Formats: sequence, C-alpha cells, structure tokens
Amino acid sequence: MATHVPATDERPLLIGLTGPIGCGKSHVARVLGDLGGTVIDADQLARRATTAGSPALADIRARFGAAVFDAPGELDRSALAMLVFSDQQALADLERIVHPRVRSLLEVELASAARERVPFVAVEAIKLVESGLAERCDEVWLIECSVATQCERLARRGATAEDIERRLATQGVDLADRLAAQLGPRAGVRRILTEGTLEQTRAVVEDMLVDALETFLTRT
Repeated sequence: MATHVPATDERPLLIGLTGPIGCGKSHVARVLGDLGGTVIDADQLARRATTAGSPALADIRARFGAAVFDAPGELDRSALAMLVFSDQQALADLERIVHPRVRSLLEVELASAARERVPFVAVEAIKLVESGLAERCDEVWLIECSVATQCERLARRGATAEDIERRLATQGVDLADRLAAQLGPRAGVRRILTEGTLEQTRAVVEDMLVDALETFLTRT
C-alpha cells in the first residue's frame, strides 16, 4: 500500500541508490516512485549526454577512435561497452568524459523537482560513489543480495553464463562492501538486502523512507 508523503517548503530529500548489478536497484526505485518521489536514472542521463550532436562525442572519438561510431556517426554503444568492460583504464577515461556531463544534467533535474515541490528525489546510479554523485546525496542506499540471487536474476533477464561471469568479475563480488567502505561513517548510509519477495522489499523501503524523511526534516 502506497504511503502518502507530504511535500515540504524546502528542497527535496535526495536519495542515491547504488549497488551491484542484478540486486534490485530498479525495483527499489519503482517503489520510491510509487511513494511520491521523482526518480532519476543516471544511465538515461548518460545516454542524453552522449546523444548525436553532444559535445561529449568529440571527446569520445578523440579517445577511442572511429571504431565506436556507426556509419551515420552516432555512438555505437555496444562496441564502446565491449571495449571498456575489458579495459579498466578505458573505462576510467570514459567516465572522466561522461560523469561531469551527467552531474550537470542531474542538477537541471533536481532544480525542476524543487520547483515542483516533490518530497524526495531518488537517483539510481551504479557508479554513484565513483562518479562523485554520492557526495551530493543526503542519503545513500546500498542495494544488495547474495551472489547466487544476483546470478539467478541476471539469467532471468536473458544474460548468458559467460556474460554474467564477465560482469561479476568486472564489478567484484565484494562491491557492496567496498562501496560501504568508501562512503565511510557518514550519516544516511543504509544497506538494503533484497533476498525476499518484492512485497517484502517494498515494506523495507517504505519503513526506510519514513525514517529518512523524518531525519531529513529534523536536520532542515
């Protein structure tokens, strides 16, 4: 059952959602959207930052060459993904190009949410911590599950065993713990285990949201 969340006269609470692939970030984001928040997908912002005609494309071409562009000159995202997933330095270079532009687009979205007086905004980003977006957030929620559950969910999405192994190797099985360590003892870091049913996860999210809003309103 959706919980009514009142708007405030102040800026909205900003919640960052992150964690390993296949652990339920999108489900948590959908629940937060149902509860009255604005949800922003950092992957969609990254796509907007690299659409045809965007300044980022010139930097990407200069770093990676024509091989990651198709005949009409648009970014071949599959080719680029295959390249950076197998080369950590290439991935870091791509992130240096894209992340600042994503942050700029995020600020535009946050300003719009503030004008609409939404009670909270949730930003879903697998690179929330690495990109520096976590520093912008009032709360960071680490969404996690067991490796077995993670593999099962990725397989249900159609990923092959080889693809799952590659993705997990790229992220590392201890990603959630490493992210928590990077965040340190700052307030507002919550870890959500999504091993249960969708309904059970929703109940946890509802409880955490109530507590997060109460804490935020007390601080502001």
